[in-house]
Amino acid sequence: MLKRRQYLQGTALVGTAAVLAACGLDEGGSGGDAGSSSGGSDGGGAGAVPFTIYTARDSALAEKVVADFEAAHPEWEGMATILTLGAQEALERVRAEKSNPQGDIWWGGTRQQLSQGAADGVLAPAPQEVVDAIPEQYRDPEGLWVGEMLLAELFMINTEMISGDEIPADWDDLLGEEYAGNIVIRDVEASGTMRAIYCAMIDRLYDEAGSPEAGYEWLLGLDKNTATYAANPTDMYQRVSRQEAAISLWNLQDIMLQKNGDFPMFDAVVPTSGAPMLVDGLAKIADGPGGAGADAFISYLLSPEVQTSMAEEYYQIPAIELEQQPQWLADLGLTEMEVDWDRIAENEEEWIGHWASSIKGKG
Repeated sequence: MLKRRQYLQGTALVGTAAVLAACGLDEGGSGGDAGSSSGGSDGGGAGAVPFTIYTARDSALAEKVVADFEAAHPEWEGMATILTLGAQEALERVRAEKSNPQGDIWWGGTRQQLSQGAADGVLAPAPQEVVDAIPEQYRDPEGLWVGEMLLAELFMINTEMISGDEIPADWDDLLGEEYAGNIVIRDVEASGTMRAIYCAMIDRLYDEAGSPEAGYEWLLGLDKNTATYAANPTDMYQRVSRQEAAISLWNLQDIMLQKNGDFPMFDAVVPTSGAPMLVDGLAKIADGPGGAGADAFISYLLSPEVQTSMAEEYYQIPAIELEQQPQWLADLGLTEMEVDWDRIAENEEEWIGHWASSIKGKG
């Protein structure tokens, strides 16, 4: 069978998607309503039809999982298109395409972002057997999104630049003068990971005065020590590997993937006061043209067999319960920071908006 799957970088395509949706055109330029012509959210009935995955996940991981899915289900071979973009960008794109959906799966987003998508009416329930397998605290009550994994947010360091006592032990250490100009941060607004980290830093200090002001001051101190804001994860990895800075803030899974891939000088550091544990999930896009493929892929991805493999091979902490914890996780000694995710969900837009307008570049 001719290989149809494409792999695209989607950062600059949100505006284009909105225009195409408004004109009633799909991205291939064909006319008509993609949702209605393909059968809407049911994907057009029985046969395998092309489907599109919007993902914020590591590109190599996404390609491998889709290839494994095709190997396990040959009837879907070549039917998946992968579009990689930031988690916040995925939310904005799905919103922009609401009147004429172009995607079928949103894979990789925070609890807050996915909840916003559910509230906006752009998501459809996942297959019921998947919903039933996910603990209630890690999914939407109506199954409009489901948690795939728990992401620990911590420090990424270049071990060729710092070691031993030079490594920051906890969050407040990042504000020390010795780290001035030695921190690179992935651009916050477009990144679900960074939005979660920055909101967690505000939330942990919120109760001191019943306001976000102490957290804003903390972020101003971090901005003072930040050398640059990287445009995307690849840019961040390259800057740290080139020794432009020794430290970044990122999620455990991606750090471990890079450490055991192209950047062996990287390592993960668990802050002594704990790491925010972010629910990272996925959702089926309402009325997508390839809904049948979405159901098949989601059911495959959230199966115990695949999630066990993901934990062992891709350093993933699954949302579903595994029979045995992988050894690498047991060795890490991970502790969770207490965070009020409901408060963050209510205030994320305001907090990140304030950071962008009044903190970024002003420290």
